[in-house]
Amino acid sequence: MRKPRLYLLLIISVLFSSCISTQDLIYLQKKNNSQDDASIAVVESKPYRLQTNDVLSITIKAIDPKLVAMFSPSNDGSTGGKSESGLYFDGFTVDDHGNIRVPVLGELNVIGYTLDEIRVRIEKQLLAEYFNKEANIFVTVKLAGLRYTINGEIGGPGTKTLFQDNVTIMEAIANSGDITITGNRKAVTIMRKTPTGVQMQDLDLTDINVMKSPYYYLQPNDYIYVKPLKQKTWGTGKTGIESLGTIITLLSLATTTFLLLKK
Repeated sequence: MRKPRLYLLLIISVLFSSCISTQDLIYLQKKNNSQDDASIAVVESKPYRLQTNDVLSITIKAIDPKLVAMFSPSNDGSTGGKSESGLYFDGFTVDDHGNIRVPVLGELNVIGYTLDEIRVRIEKQLLAEYFNKEANIFVTVKLAGLRYTINGEIGGPGTKTLFQDNVTIMEAIANSGDITITGNRKAVTIMRKTPTGVQMQDLDLTDINVMKSPYYYLQPNDYIYVKPLKQKTWGTGKTGIESLGTIITLLSLATTTFLLLKK
């Protein structure tokens, strides 16, 4: 009688240990260490400061478009198409020395500057050297899309580009097909290039407090890696039914092998 009970206890323990809990799958849960009120203060996204290999989209407009056409690489007063390929060819890439080359204006050092600071610099130079205030110069400086790479237990791994100013880790994951059921939402690694080197940080996306992290908002060229849960390496199944099916299969195989050897 003890052996059947032992086998039953073993099966139950395997089922409970191999199943993936809903607590491991739900994003932004309010846990014990979370704030008491329903709202949570989102960390303010600090202005991004440019680094090498960033690509800028710079648009210069005026009352008469012909006056500013010479400042654009596409000679039509714009920076090419809105597509990633168009911005790659007609955008302004920050070189290894931290400079960009703008037609007529020449080389501008932009490393460590914010987009708004660059816009003000270009406007001042245009007004000082080429135009008067009556020309109504209007300058727009943006990143040519926020580019990131995501890999691991994700529906659509690869390098993605979103054409918006701010992108959260949640938006990046949603844009990549969501984390698979065997992905570890409690340990999503962000690798970020900074002037002092590469920084790494693990985020627990099941905790609402992740919204306070400075890594909650992505920066250009961030690398995201979603680790697998231990249940995937065990191979027992993601749900109780799958685990039970695996156990039954193994028991059937063991019984068949035992009977064949006994003969």
